[in-house]
Formats: sequence, C-alpha cells, structure tokens
Amino acid sequence: MSELHSGSRPTYLNPAAVSPPVGRYSHGVLVPAGAPLLFISGQIGSRADGSVPEDFAEQARNAWGNLLAILKEAGMAPENLVKTTAYLTRTSDLPTYREVRASFVSHVRPASVLIFVPALVDPRWLFEIEAVAAGS
Repeated sequence: MSELHSGSRPTYLNPAAVSPPVGRYSHGVLVPAGAPLLFISGQIGSRADGSVPEDFAEQARNAWGNLLAILKEAGMAPENLVKTTAYLTRTSDLPTYREVRASFVSHVRPASVLIFVPALVDPRWLFEIEAVAAGS
C-alpha cells in the first residue's frame, strides 16, 4: 500500500504485488510534476570544524545531521527525501547504522540503497551518505 504525502512532497510506493521492503525504505518514490529537486553530495561524519571522530556511531550521526542541515538550508525536511545511498566500510556497523538512521528518519521511507565498500577516500571515514530530495 502506498503512503501518500500531501502537497508537493513525494509519494512513497510499495505495491502489494511486490514483497514488502525489508527495511525502512520504499520500493519507489513518485515526485510531483514541477517539484524542485535537490541532489545532496556524499556526506561524511566530519564535524563542522572538519575533524573526524573515530567512533562509527558518531560519524553516522554527524553525516545524517549534515544531510538534514542541507535539506533545511533548501527549505526542505526529511519528508522530502526521495532516495538515499549509504556506504559503510564494515559489515559489523550495520546494526548501529540502522539505529542511527531510525533516530533521524524513522517516519519517512525514501527509496534506499545500502552498500558495503572496502574503503572510502579517506581511511578515517567509516560512513558516507548521499541523497535526493524533492518538493518544498
């Protein structure tokens, strides 16, 4: 069943003909015609001063916080998220990632991809997330 959002926000699609999502995401997201699109570059877990914590959970919280700050700067909210792509360097961090993600966006279900990679550009980085948002 689809979760419909009013106004110019995206519509999250989860048809009965497809098995339910295995996590907090939707199989498809319909963007209203004419809605502005925001493409958010990969956000890492650095603090505002550029320092990078060693702890995965803090990096994930910082990265999500950075992403939401960019949404806010564009006049958008988590409900405007259309798609997220998350990159983790260690499979052991998956449960922590799920907890952190839920603490930021448990009420929305954008299309989502989670990828385990051997490394990110800087070896201190354990997590990165990029996103697309639509509407205002």
